[in-house]
Amino acid sequence: MSEVDCTLEETGHTPAVRLGLRLLHKLEAASAGRIVAARRERVFDSAEDLARRAELGRSEMTLLAGADALLSLSGHRRQQVWDASALQKPPALLRDATFDEDILELPAAPEGEEVVFDYAATGLTLRRHPLELLRPQLSKRKLMTSADLQNLPNGRIVHYCGLVTLRQQPETANGVIFVSLEDETGVVQVICWKSIREKQRKELLNSRLLEVHGTWQREGEMCSLIAGRLKDLTPLLGRLSTVSRDFH
Repeated sequence: MSEVDCTLEETGHTPAVRLGLRLLHKLEAASAGRIVAARRERVFDSAEDLARRAELGRSEMTLLAGADALLSLSGHRRQQVWDASALQKPPALLRDATFDEDILELPAAPEGEEVVFDYAATGLTLRRHPLELLRPQLSKRKLMTSADLQNLPNGRIVHYCGLVTLRQQPETANGVIFVSLEDETGVVQVICWKSIREKQRKELLNSRLLEVHGTWQREGEMCSLIAGRLKDLTPLLGRLSTVSRDFH
């Protein structure tokens, strides 16, 4: 079970990062603190035990379930959400009471649905990258990966797409916007000249999944993609919600 903050854990090899409860969207710090304090007294043996001893309501338990934080208590995520939805914060008189009910076992969700839940709950996933799941569709569009681009020579015309993770428009760049795109193999830096910004402002500023047709630029070890044409592929993400960090 996580602490409030992210922590490092020894695994016998490279240390692993355990994500902290503070990453869960909308979970209040006080609630996270009660969870950690109650677990230090005694490990939780069920979702009901967690809700009772940490004084969590149904909304808080649903947040935990949505983030896959109840895996060890309820099983797969759909089961977690089902269990959490049935829990209510008990009155003080019944705080230590237990109830025996039949268990409804639900089928596990497909990986794509799990990834959507991960991004909605914490803004990241420890499962496969969303573009790895979309790769069959992207390959049909003849769109390359970051790994495909790395060894290409300067001046090659390429077709690429990735999740928008960062947009920057430095004051000294004369209207140039720099966009970082991420796929399952790495990150590509895209340079969008002022002319592209003026012609395709909507695609440039609103896309979460962006297709770029342009020229690969290589100067020694420094590589970037000079955008010639943009296309918004965000609909391919379905319900997946991603966020980019945009600076001026």
